[in-house]
Amino acid sequence: MATVDGRSLQEAIDLIARGADEILPLDELKDKLDSGQPLRIKAGFDPTAPDLHLGHTVLINKLRQFQDLGHEVIFLIGDFTGLIGDPTGKNQTRQPLTEERLIQNAETYAEQVFKILNKDKTRIEYNSRWMNELKPQDFVRLAAKLTVARMLERDDFNKRFKTEQPISIHEFLYPLMQGYDSVALEADVELGGTDQRFNLLMGRELQRDAGQKPQTILMMPILEGLDGEKKMSKSLGNYVGLNDAPGDMYGKLMGISDELMWRYYDLLSFRSNDELAVLRESVESGFISPNTAKADLAKELITRFHDAEAAERASKSAGNKFKAGEIPDEMPEMSVAADADGGIPLAVLLRETGLAKSSSEARSFITQGAVRINGALETDLQYRVNSAETHVFQCGKKRFVRVTVTES
Repeated sequence: MATVDGRSLQEAIDLIARGADEILPLDELKDKLDSGQPLRIKAGFDPTAPDLHLGHTVLINKLRQFQDLGHEVIFLIGDFTGLIGDPTGKNQTRQPLTEERLIQNAETYAEQVFKILNKDKTRIEYNSRWMNELKPQDFVRLAAKLTVARMLERDDFNKRFKTEQPISIHEFLYPLMQGYDSVALEADVELGGTDQRFNLLMGRELQRDAGQKPQTILMMPILEGLDGEKKMSKSLGNYVGLNDAPGDMYGKLMGISDELMWRYYDLLSFRSNDELAVLRESVESGFISPNTAKADLAKELITRFHDAEAAERASKSAGNKFKAGEIPDEMPEMSVAADADGGIPLAVLLRETGLAKSSSEARSFITQGAVRINGALETDLQYRVNSAETHVFQCGKKRFVRVTVTES
């Protein structure tokens, strides 16, 4: 049976499952999609900071995919739950934000998410709308749904309890309130990070108690930062902000590892699964370089959060310099001949231009991250430079050569 937008069920599942860590229960989601009825898709965000980064967009991108499939997307701003602060993954009680700060942050959230979501097809909700109407006895009844022992099954609470770190009573209320949001919205599907599993399942329980059909939950992975190790975080400095300048975004994304590039493509790109399969095959076969694929990803994201002209300017600027002052205006210029295949391996080019004493040293420089092309890091030993191209090659911090590859 076709889905709301006319795609086959398998096509819809393939799109929704892309990049997802877990869907619970998957068969239940298939049945909901197969009904042909628009579903209510919910994702909540507490406005605890004014600026979003690419890590936040993993869930928003998935909302957009549901939107493209014809479903109703609910972007829930937790202006009430933000007063508590999500305790997930925290080893101490969060400092509460003022209502004024939460309102200011919420306004910037709404502005930034419409760079991804279709504004005309997005329903913005604030959970204060129903939470402020609850009476004290309603909160007591809600709190009675869960035992302290069940709360301590959460890894973060359990660790704090065992190490005698304080756990405030209001923190216990957070999962219940997030779950109650699903009851108030009658959500069919809720999206969240893998660290939200307990809270997402709570929504299913409360919906079942309220006589509603339990929501399906879809958990997305936490996006790694530019270092490829820790989660993307402004405090760690390994982030790309949605409001970053185009040149800064381009430079940061060109510096990620080849492995992380594919992770970012899966979670951040709007290219289809088929397009990504072709791209991956092209890179693995050496038809195009990982650097070219990174540049394409950078331009796609800059276009989304700025515009196409800004993306082109950032790309062209990077062709001349990586960061202001790092590439000198004057440097040696050389020409090297392409081989019979119409290009030259990077390691050979480094050797022939004197940037490396030997092919083995050139390969070491490449794998150690000491080689840049037009300011962008290149670590692929199979990288080839095409004929009739001119680039700035950097080896180490101070050795630069502008090289033109001529046809043999």
